[in-house]
Amino acid sequence: MTPEMAIEYLRLLITTSLLVTAPILIVAIVIGVVVSLIQAITSIQEATLSFAPKLLAVGAVVVVGAPWMIRELMEFTAFFLNRIAEMTG
Repeated sequence: MTPEMAIEYLRLLITTSLLVTAPILIVAIVIGVVVSLIQAITSIQEATLSFAPKLLAVGAVVVVGAPWMIRELMEFTAFFLNRIAEMTG
């Protein structure tokens, strides 16, 4: 395996990881900001208040996006496993 191939595989790994986790992170950030704004407007400073909406939203995204996430991860895994001979030889 050449250094260029290793860098390309690493780039593909990082890209796939970011692509799969991005919806979850974006939803968590958006819900966190919205809850923080509501807390600031209403002067309710309860730390546990932001946990439940985030948990529910992230859970919903995982349930809805699971087929796509699994498909993406399976495609990456199949691609990677098909290239093992190139990597070891």
